[in-house]
Amino acid sequence: MDQTVIDKIKASFARQSFMKTIGAELDHIEKGSVSIRAPLSDHILQQHGFAHAGVAFSMGDSAAGYAALTMMPAEAEVLTTEIKINLLAPASGDTIIAEGRVIKAGSRLTIIGADVFAITGEQEKHIAILQGTMISS
Repeated sequence: MDQTVIDKIKASFARQSFMKTIGAELDHIEKGSVSIRAPLSDHILQQHGFAHAGVAFSMGDSAAGYAALTMMPAEAEVLTTEIKINLLAPASGDTIIAEGRVIKAGSRLTIIGADVFAITGEQEKHIAILQGTMISS
């Protein structure tokens, strides 16, 4: 993949103040696939001690959006037009990782998916699935 696209994604991610707030970092970038990782810390928990679902949603949305961006022309930007989440399990553990992927890239619209996992040591728990549409702007 072109280093220009990787640099563009890294610069864009660095401007996301919410990702900074939750301590998220880009984990992996390749054509059609991006993953984001964040520590499961106290400031992102809901009242029962699990990571707030909004964290899983935001990380999945960002990972999938950047995956879509890897398939778009260099001058393009990406925006979410719609996205759905299915929460599969409460998020507890050490780390949350969101793996975004392109399902079908079009000339203007890209169908995306994301899987979000909570990780404790070597154990992974699938906590959410997202699917949606991104638009090239």
